[in-house]
Amino acid sequence: MVFLNQVKPVILSEKEIPISMNYNYFMEKALDLAKKALSAGEFPVGCIMVYQDKILVTGSRTGTTGKSINEIDHAEIIALRKLAGLKKNINSKEITLFCTLEPCLMCYSALVLCGIGEIVYAYEDVMSGCTGCDLTKSAPLFRNNRIPVIPNILRDRSLKLFKNYFANPDNTYWMGSFLADYTLIQ
Repeated sequence: MVFLNQVKPVILSEKEIPISMNYNYFMEKALDLAKKALSAGEFPVGCIMVYQDKILVTGSRTGTTGKSINEIDHAEIIALRKLAGLKKNINSKEITLFCTLEPCLMCYSALVLCGIGEIVYAYEDVMSGCTGCDLTKSAPLFRNNRIPVIPNILRDRSLKLFKNYFANPDNTYWMGSFLADYTLIQ
């Protein structure tokens, strides 16, 4: 149900995507990180943060193997920690996040708090993705700070990684979840 006062994400159409940045090139770099995570048995999420056409920091998902699952070390959070450690004078509104999976609520909130300027993702997280959340009833900080979102850049390549992950019975993280089922039927 859509309400007239609903705050919608700023999702850019193909015509509105700035031509100054090579989205496929940078998403390739995030996919490389996701492939490395997958090779280590981790959930295949990789991300990079780009500033003035240069990669500032990277992150990949950790904590999804073994008996003790860590729900904090998402790729975006790891990259944000690295960004905080740079100690450089950087306008965060000029930073673009490239991620192989749509950010969840925790990561999206952290990106808003850090003032990140744009989110580009490959594969939609139908289970916990947050870039399309209705923010009309949230606190002013979130209601008034919408981040432009560009979805589906190299989606098929990211989907393939997630299919490989969920098809492997050794990978138990989110096995049998809505995201796993959605991914495997495509």
